Order: sequence, then C-alpha cells, then structure tokens
Amino acid sequence: MARVCEICGKGKQIGYNVSHANNKTKKVWLPNLQTVRVAKAGATKRVRICTKCIKKGKIEKAA
Repeated sequence: MARVCEICGKGKQIGYNVSHANNKTKKVWLPNLQTVRVAKAGATKRVRICTKCIKKGKIEKAA
C-alpha cells in the first residue's frame, strides 16, 4: 500500500536536511495517515486518510 491519502492524494515530500556546513542529505516527510472505517455506498470499508481530511469531515465514519 502506498503512503497516500485516498481522499486528497497527499503523499510523501522529498527534500534535504541542510547542516551548518551546508552538507545536504536526503530527507522524506510522510503525511499523517490513519486507517479509518468509512461508510461508502452502503458498505463499510477501511481506508487510509490523512488527519486533515478527517478533521475537515470529508468522510463519513462507519458506526
């Protein structure tokens, strides 16, 4: 499974750690994904959603 939000498509970001000596090493920032049970079309399904989508109420949680 990819580390991508199934609602907004947010995924990893790639950049550099930069030291005081200006040495650069690769770094990855991962989104805060949570596995949530969602009611979709009358069925319950588990999906990986970022916390921003959960806070905004873009999904309807299953009981």
